[in-house]
Amino acid sequence: MKRIKQTLVVALVAALGWLAPAVALANAGDPVAGKGKISMCMGCHSIPNYKTAFPATYNVPKIGGQHAAYIVKALQAYKSGDRKHPSMRAIAATLSDQDMADIAAYYANTAPAAPAAKK
Repeated sequence: MKRIKQTLVVALVAALGWLAPAVALANAGDPVAGKGKISMCMGCHSIPNYKTAFPATYNVPKIGGQHAAYIVKALQAYKSGDRKHPSMRAIAATLSDQDMADIAAYYANTAPAAPAAKK
Protein backbone atom coordinates (compact mmCIF):
# COMPACT_ATOMS: atom_id res chain seq x y z
CA MET A 1 0.00 0.00 0.00
CA LYS A 2 2.84 2.37 0.86
CA ARG A 3 4.44 1.71 -2.52
CA ILE A 4 1.18 2.56 -4.33
CA LYS A 5 0.93 5.86 -2.45
CA GLN A 6 4.54 6.70 -3.32
CA THR A 7 3.88 5.92 -6.99
CA LEU A 8 0.78 8.13 -6.99
CA VAL A 9 2.69 11.01 -5.39
CA VAL A 10 5.49 10.71 -7.96
CA ALA A 11 2.95 10.65 -10.81
CA LEU A 12 1.16 13.72 -9.43
CA VAL A 13 4.39 15.68 -9.03
CA ALA A 14 5.43 14.75 -12.57
CA ALA A 15 2.06 15.84 -13.96
CA LEU A 16 2.21 19.16 -12.12
CA GLY A 17 5.76 19.72 -13.35
CA TRP A 18 4.59 19.15 -16.92
CA LEU A 19 1.68 21.55 -16.54
CA ALA A 20 3.30 24.26 -14.38
CA PRO A 21 4.79 26.31 -17.27
CA ALA A 22 1.44 26.33 -19.07
CA VAL A 23 -0.37 27.38 -15.89
CA ALA A 24 2.03 30.29 -15.37
CA LEU A 25 1.68 31.38 -19.00
CA ALA A 26 -2.09 31.01 -18.98
CA ASN A 27 -2.34 33.14 -15.85
CA ALA A 28 -0.51 35.91 -17.73
CA GLY A 29 -3.15 35.94 -20.48
CA ASP A 30 -5.45 38.88 -21.17
CA PRO A 31 -8.97 37.81 -22.19
CA VAL A 32 -9.70 41.23 -23.75
CA ALA A 33 -6.62 40.96 -25.95
CA GLY A 34 -7.51 37.33 -26.66
CA LYS A 35 -10.89 38.31 -28.09
CA GLY A 36 -9.06 40.15 -30.86
CA LYS A 37 -6.93 37.10 -31.67
CA ILE A 38 -9.54 34.35 -32.15
CA SER A 39 -10.61 34.90 -35.76
CA MET A 40 -8.82 31.71 -36.89
CA CYS A 41 -10.34 29.75 -33.98
CA MET A 42 -13.95 30.77 -34.54
CA GLY A 43 -14.13 29.26 -38.00
CA CYS A 44 -14.08 25.74 -36.55
CA HIS A 45 -14.44 25.86 -32.78
CA SER A 46 -17.63 27.95 -32.78
CA ILE A 47 -19.71 25.86 -35.19
CA PRO A 48 -22.06 23.36 -33.51
CA ASN A 49 -21.34 19.75 -34.55
CA TYR A 50 -18.56 20.83 -36.91
CA LYS A 51 -16.31 18.14 -38.35
CA THR A 52 -13.22 18.60 -40.46
CA ALA A 53 -12.74 16.57 -43.61
CA PHE A 54 -8.95 16.88 -43.86
CA PRO A 55 -6.78 14.95 -43.25
CA ALA A 56 -9.54 12.76 -41.81
CA THR A 57 -12.99 13.29 -40.38
CA TYR A 58 -12.49 14.83 -36.96
CA ASN A 59 -15.06 16.18 -34.51
CA VAL A 60 -13.89 19.70 -33.64
CA PRO A 61 -14.18 20.36 -29.90
CA LYS A 62 -15.82 23.45 -28.47
CA ILE A 63 -13.22 25.21 -26.35
CA GLY A 64 -15.34 27.78 -24.51
CA GLY A 65 -15.02 27.21 -20.77
CA GLN A 66 -11.92 25.01 -21.14
CA HIS A 67 -9.10 25.53 -18.63
CA ALA A 68 -6.62 28.14 -19.88
CA ALA A 69 -3.58 26.02 -18.99
CA TYR A 70 -4.95 23.13 -21.05
CA ILE A 71 -5.48 25.38 -24.09
CA VAL A 72 -1.96 26.81 -23.80
CA LYS A 73 -0.46 23.33 -23.47
CA ALA A 74 -2.45 22.07 -26.47
CA LEU A 75 -1.37 25.03 -28.63
CA GLN A 76 2.25 24.52 -27.59
CA ALA A 77 1.99 20.84 -28.52
CA TYR A 78 0.55 21.67 -31.95
CA LYS A 79 3.28 24.25 -32.53
CA SER A 80 6.05 21.80 -31.58
CA GLY A 81 4.52 18.95 -33.57
CA ASP A 82 3.83 16.80 -30.51
CA ARG A 83 0.13 16.96 -31.44
CA LYS A 84 -0.69 16.09 -35.02
CA HIS A 85 -3.26 18.06 -36.98
CA PRO A 86 -2.06 20.01 -40.02
CA SER A 87 -4.47 22.94 -39.69
CA MET A 88 -3.90 23.37 -35.97
CA ARG A 89 -0.14 23.06 -36.38
CA ALA A 90 -0.13 25.77 -39.05
CA ILE A 91 -2.24 28.09 -36.91
CA ALA A 92 -0.27 27.45 -33.71
CA ALA A 93 3.00 28.04 -35.53
CA THR A 94 1.99 31.67 -36.05
CA LEU A 95 1.19 32.28 -32.37
CA SER A 96 3.55 33.76 -29.82
CA ASP A 97 3.49 32.61 -26.21
CA GLN A 98 1.55 35.77 -25.34
CA ASP A 99 -0.97 35.11 -28.13
CA MET A 100 -1.53 31.61 -26.75
CA ALA A 101 -1.99 32.94 -23.21
CA ASP A 102 -4.43 35.64 -24.38
CA ILE A 103 -6.50 33.21 -26.48
CA ALA A 104 -6.57 30.72 -23.62
CA ALA A 105 -7.66 33.42 -21.16
CA TYR A 106 -10.45 34.48 -23.51
CA TYR A 107 -11.82 30.96 -23.99
CA ALA A 108 -11.43 30.07 -20.30
CA ASN A 109 -13.70 33.00 -19.48
CA THR A 110 -16.28 32.11 -22.14
CA ALA A 111 -19.26 29.92 -21.37
CA PRO A 112 -19.14 26.44 -22.88
CA ALA A 113 -21.12 26.15 -26.08
CA ALA A 114 -24.55 24.59 -25.72
CA PRO A 115 -25.03 21.40 -27.72
CA ALA A 116 -26.78 21.85 -31.02
CA ALA A 117 -30.46 21.01 -31.08
CA LYS A 118 -31.27 17.66 -32.67
CA LYS A 119 -33.57 17.67 -35.67
